[in-house]
Amino acid sequence: MSKKEFPFKPERKQVIGHDGVAPVLLALAIGGVGGFLFNWLKMPLAWMLGSCLFTTVAAFCGLRIGMRVRLRQGMIIILGVLLGSGFSADLVQRLGQWAVSLGVVSLMTLTAATLCYLWLRRTTDWNRQTCYFAAMPGGLNDMTILGGAMGGEERAIALAQALRILTVVMTIPVWYRLVNGAQTSVLSMVHGPTGNDWQDYAILIACGVIGATVARLLRLPAAFMMGPMIVSAMVHLGGLTNSKPPGELVAAAQVVVGAGIGCRFVGAAIDKLHKEMAASVGAAVIMIGVAVAFAKVSVALTGLNLDATVLSYAPGGFAEMSLIGLALGIEIAMVATHHLFRLFLILLASPLVFRLWLRKAEPEPSG
Repeated sequence: MSKKEFPFKPERKQVIGHDGVAPVLLALAIGGVGGFLFNWLKMPLAWMLGSCLFTTVAAFCGLRIGMRVRLRQGMIIILGVLLGSGFSADLVQRLGQWAVSLGVVSLMTLTAATLCYLWLRRTTDWNRQTCYFAAMPGGLNDMTILGGAMGGEERAIALAQALRILTVVMTIPVWYRLVNGAQTSVLSMVHGPTGNDWQDYAILIACGVIGATVARLLRLPAAFMMGPMIVSAMVHLGGLTNSKPPGELVAAAQVVVGAGIGCRFVGAAIDKLHKEMAASVGAAVIMIGVAVAFAKVSVALTGLNLDATVLSYAPGGFAEMSLIGLALGIEIAMVATHHLFRLFLILLASPLVFRLWLRKAEPEPSG
């Protein structure tokens, strides 16, 4: 399969999709319309979901849309600060209650990755390395870069990872809306004080800048979300402020993040990639099914809230799942902690398992 047919690449460059100011503005305009419509329909996490869906359709239709990585990172910092403001003072006590649940996450991750690996080996022509890292529910960039270094096809891995996130983001919130009747607006996500003064804004900005900088220096996964979230949580738990970013800024950040997901599909030709795309969506559905099954087991063992556990186990991106939890009023600390644990587990274990197990067999060509 040619590189032209597989446009997906990890975020090593500074652009997702087409380069230039016009493609970015077009993506934001399309995403904004989608977000406005979904907000009107009272969908959970409306601005991100609407933006994601509309820009994905635009990408498949061949429109010249694009997203600057730096812009997306800047907006993710804002969302990280927002997420940190949702941590409560009983976090340390709750960590003990989540110990069993975190153990179940480990078993769930192993089960889901194994089933998805077998599924991709059966339904695609990808080599073992590609199927292995495409089956891992980790960060898109991390898995793509790791897989490429181990002999996998980066574009195929990125395709599978992008479709996993898209599938989860477009199914779980819609399920809660249609089945549970959940609905929220961006203003309900920032229901704290609206009269922020200059000191509040200074603290929030410092949380974002310091958090992102330190997390990047420490090479933490999802650094632009995790760092600001941790620093913001510390500041809010310490009582330095109880303020949150303005609702309008949060809505804009959601539009950018959603458009960033959609722009990953620029250049994707359904008629040429239908087999690989169907296999990747199938793998995502398998992961969702495994997550729900293990969530029910965990609830039976721990007595935790089912909705919170399902979101904590859902195989979506850290940023997206945390935001969905916040939008639905589900305990953000639990959701974020479980997803961070899963990310660290996969980043630490997947290369080791790959070397100990898969490389015992004769390596397949990566082309």
